[in-house]
Amino acid sequence: MTVTISASDVNKLRQITGAGMMDCKKALTETNGDFEAAIDWLRKRGQKVSEKRADREVNEGVVIARVNDDKSYGIILSVGCETDFVAKNEDYGIFANAIADIAMKNKPADKEALLNLQMAENTVAEKIAEQVGKIGEKIEIADYALLTGETVIAYNHSNGKVGVLVALNKKGETAEATGKDITMQIAAMNPIAIDKSDVPEEVKQREMEIGKEQARAEGKPEAILEKIAMGKLEAYYKDSTLLNQKFVKDNSKTIKEVLTGTDKDLTVTAFKRVALGA
Repeated sequence: MTVTISASDVNKLRQITGAGMMDCKKALTETNGDFEAAIDWLRKRGQKVSEKRADREVNEGVVIARVNDDKSYGIILSVGCETDFVAKNEDYGIFANAIADIAMKNKPADKEALLNLQMAENTVAEKIAEQVGKIGEKIEIADYALLTGETVIAYNHSNGKVGVLVALNKKGETAEATGKDITMQIAAMNPIAIDKSDVPEEVKQREMEIGKEQARAEGKPEAILEKIAMGKLEAYYKDSTLLNQKFVKDNSKTIKEVLTGTDKDLTVTAFKRVALGA
């Protein structure tokens, strides 16, 4: 039996799901007017859209960094989309912040755990698929991290495209004030590790090989290539590891000196920088 789909039914489904009028009419037609089945049909359509657009770049969106009241933990995530037009939409920002709320409440260890958390009657992953169906472009949680520490500080850059979390080994107002400076340092200078010892071995080897090739191209003798490459590696550490970087607010100091100048035992135990398109 053919079920007549009224305009009011279509509008009701649209109000429930936020999907387009034609999509809602198609969903109700395909499911003989069953609203629950129509909602499932729209979700499935959203998932298919998500899969179709899986190769699209998500260089726009929003980055959110937050900490709890006592600053003992924080979360940072980026909810990416394809266009700046979508990223600046108020509803998109509300949706991204709703995911951040869930992350703050549940403290998932990684992105996979976050995607599997409940969001209203669905999982976060299912809600993202719904949004893909509504908006018509790829949306994804591009990055996520949870940090814990004695003090965790969050920084959100004004353009919403860069965020930072820093964990320190001490509490107190002075530690927090220094931590805020460190978050901005990380946002600006994008270190790859806290200190030399934290740089992955493969990165060290790559930098050594690059240093040797540069020296060789300059005509340096083979016998001293290793020494020259080691010098270049030390320069790399100064540019790319947080504690050895020059402080952007005062180039006469390294970040390690800024920390120990606040408290001789103060240091960074972890950090996470998230940037859209990175």
